[in-house]
Amino acid sequence: MPPLTGAQIVAHSLRDLGVSVIFGIVGIPVVEIAEEAINLGIRFIAFRNEQAASYAASVYGYMTGKPGVCLVVGGPGVLHAMAGIGNATANTFPLLVLAGSAESNIITKGGFQEMDAISLLTPHTKLAIRPSSLDSASSAIRNAYRTCWYGRPGTTFIDLPADLIQGKAAPGFTLPPPELAVVASPPKPSGDPAVISKVAGLLKSARAPLVVVGKGSAYARAESSIREFVETTGIPFLPTPMGKGVVPDSHPLNTSSARSAALKHADVVLVLGARLNWILHFGETPRWSRSVKLIQVDINAEEIGRNAGDAETGIVGDISLVVKQLLSSLSGWQYKPASPTSPDSYPSLLAASATKNENNSQKKALMPTKPNGFLTYQRAYHIIKTALNSLSPPEQGNIVYVSEGANTMDISRSSFPLEHPRHRLDAGTYATMGVGLGYIVAAHAAYNLTPPSPSSTGNITQTQKKIVALEGDSAFGFSAMEVETLARHRIPALIFVMNNSGIYHGDTQTEKEWRTLQDDTTSKSLSGGTGGLRSTSLLYETRYEHLAAMCGGKGYFVRTEEELERATREGFLEEEKVTVVNVIVEPGIGQSIEFGWQAAKEKGGEAKL
Repeated sequence: MPPLTGAQIVAHSLRDLGVSVIFGIVGIPVVEIAEEAINLGIRFIAFRNEQAASYAASVYGYMTGKPGVCLVVGGPGVLHAMAGIGNATANTFPLLVLAGSAESNIITKGGFQEMDAISLLTPHTKLAIRPSSLDSASSAIRNAYRTCWYGRPGTTFIDLPADLIQGKAAPGFTLPPPELAVVASPPKPSGDPAVISKVAGLLKSARAPLVVVGKGSAYARAESSIREFVETTGIPFLPTPMGKGVVPDSHPLNTSSARSAALKHADVVLVLGARLNWILHFGETPRWSRSVKLIQVDINAEEIGRNAGDAETGIVGDISLVVKQLLSSLSGWQYKPASPTSPDSYPSLLAASATKNENNSQKKALMPTKPNGFLTYQRAYHIIKTALNSLSPPEQGNIVYVSEGANTMDISRSSFPLEHPRHRLDAGTYATMGVGLGYIVAAHAAYNLTPPSPSSTGNITQTQKKIVALEGDSAFGFSAMEVETLARHRIPALIFVMNNSGIYHGDTQTEKEWRTLQDDTTSKSLSGGTGGLRSTSLLYETRYEHLAAMCGGKGYFVRTEEELERATREGFLEEEKVTVVNVIVEPGIGQSIEFGWQAAKEKGGEAKL
């Protein structure tokens, strides 16, 4: 046999690690790696922008529990992929990025797309390396794959010079047997028994205990043990946005509708796989009680004791194993609040808050659209949800929701309850806009192209899952050309673009008003005047649905409830073509520009996280 090329060594190394999907964009010299990977049976999903490719690879790691792999060109390709690298690092998703680079012998001479990617990415990754030779390439890839996965998941990077990719191995060189190349799943540590006992005592003595379920719980596949814990102890739980579904949203102990009340009154909180960052208000007052005891359970020791966490009661370990240890330590105990029927008791406060907020949400959802009026977010979501639920009941777990955009995402979190974990993807810890279409591709690859492992599916039947995306018009614009990627790979996603003609709330309610602003901008820009189009303005009622039509998909322009229901039903039943539903919604003129969690903090309302 002829000697292996560098491209073949890289492709074989990835295949032997169990990689079945690579996300990326090719060019000189990495196209050779992609082609060799395809020849070995690895699916290569090519994007239109490295940002979307790297976002897809990052969240693929979260959904599958194994590292996602992204392949890009050097220089500008790496710069674009840094968006996904930052996203993976902030969200603790396992991600391996490989990039080509200039030939080794012309470094510093100004070679094609030359850039010192190692120096650039070392501060932003767990490991950034350049194999010194073809002989070391396979072991470097294996080490980087393992490093991004073990401990605190994150990003690793491998720089591959063109001469390494195009070179040939020395005579007699052979790759390790595939069975020796496989990296076993990360070991699962249990918690310190002494701390487990201490935490169990705190929970037993709590007047108002709470369990916070983060996306780390979903990543750890801890849904079975956490549900058993909640049901056995009777402690209320609160999911974070991507922790939804670890315990079904329909569970009676879910406090999502009473989030602010739960945070304010809880005295002992078990935080499972969530960080005390901005999403949980850093564990600080005024959102939390000054005397609250926050018990963190995390695979990463550096998170324990961070912000308002208590280092003495924090537990480093695998969430599922730690929860089972706590259950054993709490054997026979169940939370029984003092004076449960008193209006001032913890359960009564939660129930009253939930009833009030659910009534308000229901009122907005059921309020019909006025003749010739705008759809509201709440009403539009109610129509979409009702149609989808009739086509695919939530308990079946056959819909994966993707959401991004300030209002679009905030409101949708409470509008679409989940019954299963890892079925909702949104902007996440980094609040990254532009992730939506890349996440659609990743969700399709994870659920419809990747063979499931028995531990990751629970009792969900492995049928084809429909990917439904709820996109703000601004957020959609970040990666809208990836609609062509969806069409090319026959991903029949159903995408709703919530169009209020602006960033955040939109600026005008009629085209005439918008034209007036546009004319005002033109007339005053030369004279240095103010006014005209605002920084948040977008083109009035842009026809986003035509993006689907341009590549053989289906597009719908929607103003009425009847049009929205029809588009939802037809789009859901489409089996091969991408569908874009352009939903014209009411602009929130005059409202302040802020996230839902900020509004709740300032005004004492209910946060939409």
